[in-house]
Amino acid sequence: MYYRNILNKINPYRRSAPGSHQLKPGPRRSISLVILATAVLIGLVTLLQPADDAAAVRHEPTIQTLQLPAANITAEPIDVHVASTELPWQEVTVRSGDTLSSLFHHLKLSAGELHAMMQANASQTATLRQLRPGQILRFQIDESKKQLQVLHYHIDQLTTLLVERNGNDFTTRQITRSVDKHLAYSSATITSSFFVAGQQAGLSDSLIMDLADIFGWDIDFALDIRQNDSFTVLYEQAYLDGEPLTDTNILAAEFINQGRKYQAVRHVDNEGNVSFYSPEGLSMRKAFLRSPVDFKRISSGFRPERYHPVLGVKRPHRGVDYAAPTGTPIKASGDGRIDFIGTKSGYGKTIILQHGGAYRTLYAHMSRFNPKVRTGSRVKQGQIIGYVGQTGLATGPHLHYEFLVNGVHRNPLTVKLPTAEPIDNKYRVQFQQQAQVRLAQLEAVKQTTLAMDNH
Repeated sequence: MYYRNILNKINPYRRSAPGSHQLKPGPRRSISLVILATAVLIGLVTLLQPADDAAAVRHEPTIQTLQLPAANITAEPIDVHVASTELPWQEVTVRSGDTLSSLFHHLKLSAGELHAMMQANASQTATLRQLRPGQILRFQIDESKKQLQVLHYHIDQLTTLLVERNGNDFTTRQITRSVDKHLAYSSATITSSFFVAGQQAGLSDSLIMDLADIFGWDIDFALDIRQNDSFTVLYEQAYLDGEPLTDTNILAAEFINQGRKYQAVRHVDNEGNVSFYSPEGLSMRKAFLRSPVDFKRISSGFRPERYHPVLGVKRPHRGVDYAAPTGTPIKASGDGRIDFIGTKSGYGKTIILQHGGAYRTLYAHMSRFNPKVRTGSRVKQGQIIGYVGQTGLATGPHLHYEFLVNGVHRNPLTVKLPTAEPIDNKYRVQFQQQAQVRLAQLEAVKQTTLAMDNH
């Protein structure tokens, strides 16, 4: 797995303590006694409240239970109407190349039946035009009249389309099952690598990546991770019929990197947009990515002067070289407009992005460009604009990346990146109330973890 390989390499200090297998909580940065007492008090009050159909699980080699409040969600059973208990069900699993028309033909149902059913509710039956291998359809057919009576189409784990005969016509309804949501948490100290610590703490690969994405604007997970860094994450785990689903949402998280503490709290606005903010309401997202490519190593840093490996002369190196295999995707580090795309002398295939009036980024030595972008194109942060190569004056495949502020080159690894917009004022009070609860829960988790490990 590509991300697994990247994350397993991200800690340059991969030394585990001899014989160490159990993760221990790392040191926490001291805070004022008043704030700590308040947070612990709120957390303890929260812990004593009933969970209302929700459980919280500390994922470690030995699973423990912790009661925390979560949304009260009641499972909604599917109301299955059976037209006749005397008619058998015929179950069909969609195979490659199958269409609804071919399935009707196989079941000896007429094209007229198919047409009438599809006209019943075009917005709902349209999903039947997009059958995928492995999906299941269940038919109840009146063999004497060669008529379809009931069709169940399992769109996904939670959604079923129900089609029923009503005289010469059909009625349709879409039934969505509700899921139980449990509050879970994990806390770990990094001893070998971030990815390994996440796995040992019971996090899925996708949750590990989500955690890295949240803090990725402040922490370079390829260069900044050290032994004894630690993290605590509070998340929502979805269950259906007692079985965990892949759906998980991080609600709040804390990452301590080289003694600096970063905290993030999830917020959903009225339009359903999800963002993460610091406890003060500042966006965790920055206007620029710290690294625009997944790389193996930095082959050359930002220096006032160095000997050029090809030209053999001393000259400034005004960017950072990220060594990576040819073809590795290169992402736009921020929203902007393509000011230049083409071949630029020793830079080889190059793209220059203009980000507003003050910021400019350059990406050089590409093997090829994304064919969908051209001069003047608007690009979004994280959008792939090209691929790593070694065109121009280069001794091996890498991305040469430059960051300019008001025309002056800055070190991409250390320049202070401008932040995105803070939380909207209309959500601020609601967010601060929510953040207070989530941070108290995080503190309670850390205190509980510490007590467990010292027991």
